[in-house]
Amino acid sequence: MLTIRFARVGRKNRAQFRIVLQQHTAAPTGRHVAVLGSYDPHQKVAVLKADKIKEWIAKGAQVSDSVYNLFVKEGVVDGKKRAVKMVKAVVPVVAEAVPEAKAEEVNPPAGGEEAAPAAEETKAE
Repeated sequence: MLTIRFARVGRKNRAQFRIVLQQHTAAPTGRHVAVLGSYDPHQKVAVLKADKIKEWIAKGAQVSDSVYNLFVKEGVVDGKKRAVKMVKAVVPVVAEAVPEAKAEEVNPPAGGEEAAPAAEETKAE
């Protein structure tokens, strides 16, 4: 299945995107079938090959949500914008080390009777 999506190009902190047609299993920066346009999010400038885009959509190519919203904004495709959810990276939870003082309170010594005679000897003297 072919899909139309963004492929990030440009330098660090200055992203630009190509709008490419490629297999949905291919990496976004990998091999593509055709370049259908470009988009600069900083200047909000889109250069699109509208005739090629409409042709590939008619042939059955799927369009990613973000690219579809750009096409609607630029008037290439008619319809409503799709909701795009940003996925946050899951941060692994690191278990904190339990302080030894708390560990001793939770687990009293196994010989609980030995501590009691020592207290009695101090009272006798």
